[in-house]
Amino acid sequence: MHKITPFLWFDNQAEEAVNFYTSVFTNSEILDISRYGEAGPGPQGAVMTVSFRLEEQRFVALNGGPLFHFTPAISFMVECRRQEEVDRLWERLSAGGEPGQCGWLTDKFGISWQIVPTLLMELLMSDDPERTKRVMQAMFTMTKFDLAALQAAHDGEEAEPGQSDPPGTGEGGHYGGTNNYHISDPGWRHPGTRRSGRG
Repeated sequence: MHKITPFLWFDNQAEEAVNFYTSVFTNSEILDISRYGEAGPGPQGAVMTVSFRLEEQRFVALNGGPLFHFTPAISFMVECRRQEEVDRLWERLSAGGEPGQCGWLTDKFGISWQIVPTLLMELLMSDDPERTKRVMQAMFTMTKFDLAALQAAHDGEEAEPGQSDPPGTGEGGHYGGTNNYHISDPGWRHPGTRRSGRG
């Protein structure tokens, strides 16, 4: 059992949101749905909470009415091993939402996500300050992260046109495999500010 579970307050879209998130992440499932009874405060029989799992992280979504809204002050960071994972998750989660800078996006329900390649964290930990500087400068020009461009910036080279993954990150490489991402909360620090979303 997880000791800490993110609890997400929606107006009345909890079930819709959970169905969406469990369709985006392959390793996911809806665990339980509870409904309002005669005591309310929601309509009797309406969904009150939905418990669900994305990867190994458990969440609970609540239909609590329009009192509270989501903000980018809390986000979920998804670490991706390969460019294709970055591309797929970025496309799915940003659909109907709002793309942001440096791998950040707000989905159509107002929740903020960070789609971050694990390669970026390794490149930023370089002992060479000039390489780290080049990676940071490249990062600040991006919305969705480009692994090949980040690696090229680190190496002081130009990214090859059409190259999606830097050497060693493809199938069988150091970052090989699919669905190699996990979620952590709160997420990686955003370098700027974002528009607040609605729950």
